[in-house]
This record gives sequence, C-alpha cells and structure tokens, in this order.
Amino acid sequence: MLKLIKKEILLCLHPTSFIFLSFALLTFVPNYPYEVIFFFSCLSVYFSCIMSRENVDIAFTCALPVKKSVIPLAKILTAVGLQCILLLLTGIAGAVKGAVFPVEIFINQAGLSANIAMLGNCAILLGTFNIIFFPLYFKSPEKIGAPFIISSIFMFLLISLFIILRWTTPLFSQILNGLNTENTLAKSAMLLTGFGAYIVLTAIGCKASMNAFQKVDV
Repeated sequence: MLKLIKKEILLCLHPTSFIFLSFALLTFVPNYPYEVIFFFSCLSVYFSCIMSRENVDIAFTCALPVKKSVIPLAKILTAVGLQCILLLLTGIAGAVKGAVFPVEIFINQAGLSANIAMLGNCAILLGTFNIIFFPLYFKSPEKIGAPFIISSIFMFLLISLFIILRWTTPLFSQILNGLNTENTLAKSAMLLTGFGAYIVLTAIGCKASMNAFQKVDV
C-alpha cells in the first residue's frame, strides 16, 4: 500500500495539489468565505485524475502485482493526506490571525471566522466530496467531468447553507463565530463533529469506490 501511495505522489499528483495547499493563507483575507479554500483541494483531485487518465495510469497500475481493490484505496488515501494537511495549515493560519490581528478584523462577514468550528464545517465539505466523487469516478475512470460537477454542486450547496446559517441562527452567528478563546467547548464540539462526519463519509466513499472498481473492465 505504501508503495502504491508513493506511486500516486510521484506519478499522478498534479502540481496544483501542492500549490493549493498555500491557499490556507486565504484565511488572512478579510470577509472571505473560507470554506471555498477547500474546493480548490477537490479541484486538484480532479486535475490529478485527468492526468492519471491521460497517462493511462489505471491500466498500468492494474498490471502491477497488486490487488485490484487496493487501487482506489491508494488514490483516496493520497487525497485524504493532502486534505488533512490543508486542514492543519488552515487551522494554524487561523490561529495566527486570531493572535495577531484585532478582533474586528478576525470577524468574518462572509461566513464563519477562521476558527476551529469553521474547520469542522470544512471537514464535512471534504467528506461530502469524497463520498460523491470517488465512487462515481471509480465506476467509470474514463469519465471524470460528471463526478466532479455533481460533487461540486453539493459542496457549494453546503457552503451556501453554512453562510445562511451564519446569518440566520444564533448558534452560528454568536456561539460558533469569533475567536477560538470564546465558547471554546461549543467550537470544539463542532470540530469533533465535523471530523467524525469526515471519517465516516470518507470510509463509506472508499468502500463504495472499491466495490465499483471491481466491476470495471480495464
């Protein structure tokens, strides 16, 4: 498995996979919907899958002495690693912003502030992408556009929902918003809920992808 993941990193990852990690710095932009940062992480997955298709990577990997079922697992675990790195970098950038900038600048008018509750929301977004995109992609690896469009639609619907909740519910506008030092217990609960949802959704998406790929005639 580690060798397959190494192959994914060296041969399949599009350069944007690493460039988009720097988008964690967008948390320093005032009044920006920070959840959108994580759409770019999903966009890099799309670019990597296109590169895999053009390089006939799926057929090459199937020719290796590995089980067919682990091929989707390696690609998904590689994507998960990058997603977790982006979550970590965004959390660090948000913490630095909260420590350095005045509270007035930290408050976000376009959604939740760059705090740990926002990271919980973003984890849900990534889990939603994983459970939709990867099973559809591995059902037909040659057709990448439709899975990405469908998963992107659901992601932006969720982003819109989070922004609406930010302005319509006291939970999001008062309790989950603002600095990490305020209402820390509630924000931590949102973070844990988001990461729990991410793990469950990604695990289901991974299992569904493995089952779907078993039926593909490469």
